[in-house]
Amino acid sequence: QVRLVESGGGLAQAGDSLRLSCVASARTFSPYAVAWFRQTPGKEREFVSSIKWSAGDTWYADSVKGRFIMSRDNSKNTAYLQMNSLKPEDTAVYLCASGTMVARNPRSYDFWGQGTQVTVSS
Repeated sequence: QVRLVESGGGLAQAGDSLRLSCVASARTFSPYAVAWFRQTPGKEREFVSSIKWSAGDTWYADSVKGRFIMSRDNSKNTAYLQMNSLKPEDTAVYLCASGTMVARNPRSYDFWGQGTQVTVSS
């Protein structure tokens, strides 16, 4: 069983930066991929970014490409999402997930954190 815990969310103004962390608690943590999704009330979970855990290859949604950077520290079982040039439309609950494939479909991921709220004001 894998437990994922996100942190780093909060209030920001447009143009600010935040860094989210996702720490995995497991006896051994070696997923194929970890991803960040975001969700706003009444909407489906939206893919933000994913990383191939072993190689570090990353993928991004067009809406965040060039602004967000995903990375990981294998030794700490931690994934990060550096969010720069934040916009009000980035406001959402951000969730991390781990799974056995790199995908943009949230159904492809097996384990999820509870999420961390990010609110960006204009």
